[in-house]
Amino acid sequence: MFLPKAKVKIPTGIWALGFVSLLMDASSELVHSLLPALFLSLGVGMATVGFIEGVAEATASITKVFSGALSDWLGKRKMLAVVGYGLATITKPLFPLAQSAEVLFIARFIDRIGKGIRGAPRDALIADITPPEIRGEAYGLRQSLDAAGAFIGPLLAIGLMALLSDNIGLVLWFALIPALLCMAFLVFGVHEPDTIPAGKDAGHKPGLFLRITELTQMGGSFWFITSIGALFAMARFSAAFLALRAMDLGLPIGLSPFVLVLMSVVFSLSSYPVGLLADRIERRYLLALGFATLILAQLLLAKATGYLLVMVGVAVWGVHLGLTQGVLSALVADCAPDHLRGSAFGVFNLVNGIALLFASLVAGILWQTLGAATTFYAGAAFAGIALLLLLHLFHSRHWT
Repeated sequence: MFLPKAKVKIPTGIWALGFVSLLMDASSELVHSLLPALFLSLGVGMATVGFIEGVAEATASITKVFSGALSDWLGKRKMLAVVGYGLATITKPLFPLAQSAEVLFIARFIDRIGKGIRGAPRDALIADITPPEIRGEAYGLRQSLDAAGAFIGPLLAIGLMALLSDNIGLVLWFALIPALLCMAFLVFGVHEPDTIPAGKDAGHKPGLFLRITELTQMGGSFWFITSIGALFAMARFSAAFLALRAMDLGLPIGLSPFVLVLMSVVFSLSSYPVGLLADRIERRYLLALGFATLILAQLLLAKATGYLLVMVGVAVWGVHLGLTQGVLSALVADCAPDHLRGSAFGVFNLVNGIALLFASLVAGILWQTLGAATTFYAGAAFAGIALLLLLHLFHSRHWT
């Protein structure tokens, strides 16, 4: 069960990419934490919220397929990361200018395209510059810093909302500052290694677009991990529903960003220790525990009669993210062929994005037609089914 711990230091490039993620996530989550309140202020229905959030996240996942394949073909990752982070930066002013659900949809759509362009190349770059024996730690560290940005942003939102008398539009303009800092840090602080497999010159010659031969080269282990990731996505939905649940039970609108703050603090604090464990124990145990934790979180959110119990459920939700997200990334990096690593992360995120789109759409419809509690009970039921399937799969094939 336990593996010897390698005495290898995290490369400085991982720290650099981690702080890039922190800055952009602080910007994006400042916006995202105020979206539930903005939805309510504009009179947007819950089914529409589910549609906007689901399509936004699915768009990011679909775009990652193309950017991942392109990074393999070029043998270059940083250039695509700069384009993706840059696109997300220039869309930030759209949010404070939005006066309708249509404008919010466009803003979220373009912002998530930027996320999609940068995601797979960045994740592949982490594996390119990290020794295999500490990949769990590397992905855990990057995820931890990313999640730190995810609670810094909502904290800024809470403080600015109080300072500016709940003027949501004015507060949203401040998201541009960390986004610009992120771009400066990425351009001047991250250096691409010379060892990235150059697809155009490599013997395998991956195509500019994914072909059937390249999909089959990824292997059965990769597709197995991708299926497990999809199960996790199907068993949860957009975090916007967590904040909506708290406001539904009495949390003031000005404090709604605290929901994502709490989730992200727990996510950040748990990701790095879990990453260390992922290099020392069999990762299936962490994934199974993550499913069990998600079930508990869903039940707490379903049974809550006040927003304090919602906060407990949100904290448990953060633990489930810490137990699973970095571990899944490390497993994808381990299973994917070196020359198709960007493509593999793109495909993994595409499958997960489709699952998340379905989950968010169903959540919004259930909330609007049968009530909030039904939404979370349904999530717990699906997570339970998925956990049983996962436990069955443990006994049917080898895990690393």
